[in-house]
Formats: sequence, structure tokens, C-alpha cells
Amino acid sequence: MDNFLSRVNLDLIMETSNKLKDEVGKVIVGQNEMIEQFLVAILSNGHVLVEGVPGVAKTLTAKLIAKSISVVFSRIQFTPDLMPSDVLGTSIFNMQTSKFEFSKGPIFGNVILIDEINRAPAKTQAALFEVMEERQATIDGVQYKMAPPFIVFATQNPIEQEGTYRLPEAQLDRFIFKIEVGYPTLEEENEILKRKHEDKGIEQLDQISKLLTAEQIADFQNKIKEIHIDKKLRAYIAEIVHKTRNNNALYLGASPRASLAIMATSKAYAAISARDFVTPDDVKKMVYPVLRHRIILTPEKEMEGATPDSIIKSIVESVEVPR
Repeated sequence: MDNFLSRVNLDLIMETSNKLKDEVGKVIVGQNEMIEQFLVAILSNGHVLVEGVPGVAKTLTAKLIAKSISVVFSRIQFTPDLMPSDVLGTSIFNMQTSKFEFSKGPIFGNVILIDEINRAPAKTQAALFEVMEERQATIDGVQYKMAPPFIVFATQNPIEQEGTYRLPEAQLDRFIFKIEVGYPTLEEENEILKRKHEDKGIEQLDQISKLLTAEQIADFQNKIKEIHIDKKLRAYIAEIVHKTRNNNALYLGASPRASLAIMATSKAYAAISARDFVTPDDVKKMVYPVLRHRIILTPEKEMEGATPDSIIKSIVESVEVPR
């Protein structure tokens, strides 16, 4: 493998990815896996749901990554009284022309950060269905296309359930990844305190340089489609996803959209390693963030303390790795 000559030149993708990790790493301590998964999602043209307790830098990481890209960034704070028009926009009557004119809402950007997505009611959640899947919004019978790239980063808190609404399965399925963010280690927490003590009030977002343009992202996304995935690996992905549909521990398995997401993100993960072919390890790494929000455990398994990740692990271990 050392003498393998890459058929698709991915050096720039790997170089840019490493620079972006370093840029975000100026502010964020640890959380390397979260940053990497954000990158893979962007290169796969997918939306990201980030779940973690308050204070583990979910929103900050999303803002820092958005800051490193030269695109239009919007942040929307979801609340129980948020209306669809607050997200999509609304028609306003122009007294001078005597006509209604559409005023675009904050969803019309490139990178959209939705904070606490599970705080808005079902009607507002439904407003995101079309725009997330088809990257367009239909308002008053008129279709408005979203300028590429169009990527939604959404955060939610797994603990505090008062005043929140469960996201519909159809909406969860539109997120390519669900990233779970844990607490930092003791060493990382010490480093966080050290950096905060030494930064002397420097604005964190000001430390980040622009590294990517919309055109580069489109170019990288096209290059990733050329990455080779062996038919045995495609069969491996299909079998893993199929096993979620006839598993006694699961009430709901994953759809074919999950298979496509595993394949797309495995290619992107290979690309940031400057490889133009997918390995079984790439697939194994991507299976967890792609599947964990797409499966539902049976009530019995939940009572036993099982988690989506533990069930995914048992499924992956039951499928023979292709040679």
C-alpha cells in the first residue's frame, strides 16, 4: 500500500482539512472526533445534529467551522413561540408598488446554525423538511433555491426535556450525522482553564482564518464522488443496515438513505486521509454517527439500559468484514 499511487489527487483536501482542524483547535480543546465529523459532513454535503449537555462547545464549534468558510452564516435560536415565517421569511406589502414582496428569512444562507432545534413546535420543524432535503423553499407557490453549499448544523440538549419537542423521525433522517459530544478529560479541562486564563479577553471567533470558499467546497464534493468503493464494501454496508431492520432489540431500523449516507461519508473520510479508496475501517467509523439517530430501541431494551451505539456495535460485530 505504501507504493499506492492515488488516482484522484486528494492532497489539497487533506491539507485543507488539517488546516481547518488546526484553526478550530486554536479555540476548542479536544473534541477532535467532533471536528472531524463536521468536516466529513460538509464534504458529503450533509446536515449535522449535535447532541450534548450545555457547556461542551457544541454551538461554539459550529460557529468556528462556519467562520473558517467564506460563506453566508446564519444563526437561528429555536424557541417554543418561533413561527415558520420567522425561519423561512414572509411576504410584506410594499405601499409604493402596491405589491407583496418576499423578505427572505435567516434560513437563506450557506451554513445555518440552529440552536436547540428541539425547542420549536412541530409546525416550525415541518418548515425545515423541504429546505433540508431538497435545498429549496416553496413559499406562496414560488420556489426559492438555496445557494450552494447549504448545510444545517443543529444542536440539542439530551437532558433538559421541559419545553422541548421530540424531532420527527422523518426530520432526523435528513441529518447525515448525529454527533454526540461528551465531557472533556481532566487534562483537557486543565488546558481549557489555562487558555482562558491566558487569552486576556481576545474574542475567540477573531482567532479563526478563512480557509475555504464555496467554490472549493463544490470542487471537493465532486472529487469525493470519484473515490473508489469496492462492491464487497457496498455489500458490507447493505448488510449492516439490513440487520437493523430485523433486529429484536430495535423497534425501527434504518432506511436506504442510511446506506447511502454511510457510503458517502466513508468516501469523504477516506478523502481527508488522502486515500482515493474506502477501507472497512472507514465504514466502521462512519456507521455510528450515521445510524444512531435513525434507529429506535424497543422499550424492553431501553429499560435494560441499552443505547443505540451498543446495538450498532453488536450488529457491526455480527457482520463479516470483507477481505
